[in-house]
Amino acid sequence: MSILVGKQTRVLVQGITGGAGSFHTKRMLDYGTEIVAGTSPGKGGQGVHGVPVFDTVAEAVEQTGADTSVVFLPAQFVQDAAIEAIHAGLKLVVVIPEHIPIHDMLRVREESIKHGTRVLGGNTAGIISPGEANLGIIPDVAFKKGRVGTVSRSGSLTYYVADTLTRSGYGETTCVGLGGDPILGSTFDEILDLFDKDEESKAVVLVGEIGGVYEERAAERVSLMTKPVVAMIGGISAPPGKRMGHAGAIVEGDMGTAQYKVEVLKKAGAHWAKTFQDIPKILGDLGI
Repeated sequence: MSILVGKQTRVLVQGITGGAGSFHTKRMLDYGTEIVAGTSPGKGGQGVHGVPVFDTVAEAVEQTGADTSVVFLPAQFVQDAAIEAIHAGLKLVVVIPEHIPIHDMLRVREESIKHGTRVLGGNTAGIISPGEANLGIIPDVAFKKGRVGTVSRSGSLTYYVADTLTRSGYGETTCVGLGGDPILGSTFDEILDLFDKDEESKAVVLVGEIGGVYEERAAERVSLMTKPVVAMIGGISAPPGKRMGHAGAIVEGDMGTAQYKVEVLKKAGAHWAKTFQDIPKILGDLGI
């Protein structure tokens, strides 16, 4: 079983006629993702890789039954696109672009909560349920269906963790990219809750990074989990004051440092993996 996306997911690509939208639509289709529509205002009636294009999300939903969208648009257009998808009743919106203005994402999150839509991103690589659906820009080579869920702010760390789980025989149920921007549509604690309810996910790997407080916020949920949580935090050796990584990688005092995140999560009951190879070892010790 997977969370959020699977074989039954009917995907709409917002910005399908653009370069990135068209390219990644082909990749997602080749993986077997059920892409039923695309949108591009003024280009309704066209087709991209056999996918029909509509002028509006509402029209696409009415004609195709799309329930999930992936946004491939410049950052300045994301707020309008995401809210259009939310108001059209989509259950999941995956925002790929980075550097979304903070006030724009605050509005998107407010609307998503009000209407019951899950939003991932901005600046997410996407989400993949191996063997079922791949939404976004995730390279599928590292992923294989299995029994461990992952949730991460970093796309590249997601790939390395999944490759480690695949090579060690665990595989993944679903890998969720939260995104690296300062304001995100979903949080670690919200995704942990979904994994805790998923029968096939026997453990969860939480992958954080320096900056922000999303990992610290997850501590209370970690303490309530019925399944083991393995936490890995990128940036342990990051030099103080050095600008690096995502737009959300902002440290103020102790808040946001990798060391502080590790301490908080360990205190909540998470198992700390210092390196990628520690992850399967910890899972093995736990009998997963």
